[in-house]
Amino acid sequence: MKHFLILLTATLFSLTGITQTAEDSVKTVVNKMFDAMKNSDPSVLKSCFGDSVVFQTITRDKTGNLVVVHESVEAFVESIGKLPKGAADERISFETIKIDGPLAIVWAPYNFYYNGQFSHCGMDSFQLVRFSDGWKIQYIIDTRRKQGCNPQ
Repeated sequence: MKHFLILLTATLFSLTGITQTAEDSVKTVVNKMFDAMKNSDPSVLKSCFGDSVVFQTITRDKTGNLVVVHESVEAFVESIGKLPKGAADERISFETIKIDGPLAIVWAPYNFYYNGQFSHCGMDSFQLVRFSDGWKIQYIIDTRRKQGCNPQ
């Protein structure tokens, strides 16, 4: 019965033209990461990342110099797990997605809300790799600012 339902669902999708494109599957992983953040779910969050994922932020130090800060993925995942559900709400729009075989990039402006209050905005840049078990986020770098934002 289970196999029949899977076959029936696949047939219906193919007949109606509803199929997930490669671009949709990339969006799915990125959205899954943000849903896991909002739901304070560290296990789902961790499942979005490749084994050697890199997190970086471009910001300014106390003297105003531009710096690239490396963040610990483990610390990030752990901190999200300690937040109350709904505390970390990052809202993005997919501006650009490019795919070449197993490599994808996502360029996405965002607004970040903490406990319902606007915190900051910026641009997220993702590099994803399609492994045998699907797309995984391999690299994230972002900008963060409070000026020039358009909170929604």
